[in-house]
Amino acid sequence: MGRLLLRVAAGVAAVIALFWLLSVIVGLLVWLVMIALVVGVVLLGVRMLRADARSGN
Repeated sequence: MGRLLLRVAAGVAAVIALFWLLSVIVGLLVWLVMIALVVGVVLLGVRMLRADARSGN
């Protein structure tokens, strides 16, 4: 009975560790996407301002 309980506890710990690792990876991906979006919007704004300055408006 003790070994079975130990195996069940080890399995539960492995599943929790796997889900924690997946949540960390997904969280990092979300942060990277958000940073890329902000950088893209800033670069697009800079390009638009330069194009506006060149056209003389």
